[in-house]
Amino acid sequence: MDDLGDHYEGMAYVFPSDRSYPPIAGAVRSVDKSDNFTLRIMTDVIDLQHGVLVPWSAARQYYPNVTLDPAIDTTWSCDETNNVLAVDFTSASGGSGKAHLRRSDASRPPDRKPIAKIDGWSAFKEYALALEPNRYVFRGQESCEWRLRTFFHRSGRANLYKFVNQDISQLHAHLSSLTRHHFNLRDELENGAFYSLAQHHGYPTPLLDWTYSPFIAAYFAFRKRRADGECARIFVFDQREWVRDIPRSPLVTGTLPHFSLLSPLAINNPRMVPQQALSTIANVDDIEEFIAFNERDHRKTYLEVIDLPFSERPRIIQELGLMGITAGSIFPGLDGACEQLREKNFNF
Repeated sequence: MDDLGDHYEGMAYVFPSDRSYPPIAGAVRSVDKSDNFTLRIMTDVIDLQHGVLVPWSAARQYYPNVTLDPAIDTTWSCDETNNVLAVDFTSASGGSGKAHLRRSDASRPPDRKPIAKIDGWSAFKEYALALEPNRYVFRGQESCEWRLRTFFHRSGRANLYKFVNQDISQLHAHLSSLTRHHFNLRDELENGAFYSLAQHHGYPTPLLDWTYSPFIAAYFAFRKRRADGECARIFVFDQREWVRDIPRSPLVTGTLPHFSLLSPLAINNPRMVPQQALSTIANVDDIEEFIAFNERDHRKTYLEVIDLPFSERPRIIQELGLMGITAGSIFPGLDGACEQLREKNFNF
């Protein structure tokens, strides 16, 4: 749900556990910002393969024993104290249901504790070199006070249906004249490549950038100068076990909540190869809580974090440079070359 000042807009989804019933979705637009309101929602059936909505008349043949009333009457009640939204819904044919939804709080400080034994750069190098090859992916962030959160969700937006059907269509129309390749957004690999290209050029998307190299992740964690005494954070994600255990989806709308790995094509994106980059895509705001939920469910640890002090930044940047990890190598072109020499010649 997006807060649009004087009202809310978003999408409501229902995914029955019994697959003989269709998953449905409909647009929600409140009259105002009252804590309690009623609303009739016109729903369509979700095509789970493509994440798009189709009318009941087109999907009826796949659910021969189901009567579906597209108009759903809903009652909404918001408990601000406990950050819970209760929804009751009924249809003319007597179908009914209830939902209790807890508000995401991904802006709060992280609660995952860093690995205690890794308290500095030397310990980190030893740890990184001992990891099983190709099992983990890494992400560096400038502050240990930031949770894993996509640029899209950090922007304050929440309605991914609007993002896919309005933002991406608009962006695709604008960028098509600037790229040598015309992206086919109906193709999973090209759609992922388009999202990745937009992300790397500063447009908010539901992607997070990762790398196969723990040292490139460290570079991104320490790339910008900060005050001494603060910590940078490096995330270590067990991609092998996650892929084995957790269902994957390339979609961000019309699908169950998920956090999935992508390996998009490097189309018009020369930074991907030197950064050893891959991406994750998520339709959940609080990614760390979603991972923690699955860790409890599967009794495994998928994500660990390492905090390193910014007081070690000069040494870290120097040693990474000796490894060939610099702005010039990570960002091919004029921007990277200038940033590399700025780091060398200017103290800011």
